[in-house]
Amino acid sequence: MDDLPRLGIRLHGGLAASRCVELALSAEANGFASVWFAENPLERGALPALAACAAATRRIELGIGVWNPFLRHPTQIAMDASALDELSEGRLALGIGSGLAGPIKRLGIDNSKPLAALRDTFAIVRGLLAGETVTYKGKAFTVENAKLSYRPSRPALPILMAARGPQALKLCGSLADGLMISNMCPPGFATWAASIARPARLVQYAPCAIAADHATAMAAIKPVLHGMLKTFWALAQTVPAAKVSLVEHSGIAEADFAAAVNSPAAQLDERFVEAFAVAGTADECLSRIAAYRRVGVTDLVLTFVGPDPVADMARFSLGATT
Repeated sequence: MDDLPRLGIRLHGGLAASRCVELALSAEANGFASVWFAENPLERGALPALAACAAATRRIELGIGVWNPFLRHPTQIAMDASALDELSEGRLALGIGSGLAGPIKRLGIDNSKPLAALRDTFAIVRGLLAGETVTYKGKAFTVENAKLSYRPSRPALPILMAARGPQALKLCGSLADGLMISNMCPPGFATWAASIARPARLVQYAPCAIAADHATAMAAIKPVLHGMLKTFWALAQTVPAAKVSLVEHSGIAEADFAAAVNSPAAQLDERFVEAFAVAGTADECLSRIAAYRRVGVTDLVLTFVGPDPVADMARFSLGATT
């Protein structure tokens, strides 16, 4: 297993907190290194599930992936993250990102300065976690004489940044303890992103379907991947960095993306599965996971899309092929 990245699982707002606890416990029992909690506008907030999993688990790392300062003020991020780190006895990793521009703008929030927001947030959060009294005037956020009323248990709590475009990646390299890469970014993108951000830690998301045979895995992953492809291809029409991550680093022609979006999910070319997912038998999945390690991914965080993610995690843990 030395040629593999650390494996984690991704949980999200489509899951009740009780289900998150069940999956986190299964991940811990099966030797996974981490569990990450995605938070998107108007879904379940990640905080209840994070707290419940922090209390229920003992070993596994708990990752916030990510909190957005346009939805959660930097002071609130510091308050909640330090309290969760205390509850989990030092097992928290904090991811911060300022993406999801469209959904956030629909909430009436001015998110026109995403890079400034990240710069301000890192300064404020790091200062508060260090126990300092923070006075900071930024382009997006300002605080005056702000100080946590308690001593944070881990002042050097690791903070990662979600980034995709060149400017954000450069900022990540100067501010963050690691880089987080979204779904729908092929392994080649990780190599390119790491060449700019130079992260000590690189966490990447990917959907996963593992099955006893290849055909069953393909049947499970294709509808999910097709839906993600539609969402990200629509984003790519207005965000150049999104198109770059999809097309230039996948080896798939732009015309093929357009055709795939307009075709039935069952007909999705397996080149898209190879580029953007981990799917197949256990051996096929492990081979694909190893490819991410070779391009510099230190932590691959999987979203299990099959009907029984608990069994899927056990299949990985045992290295089974059936």
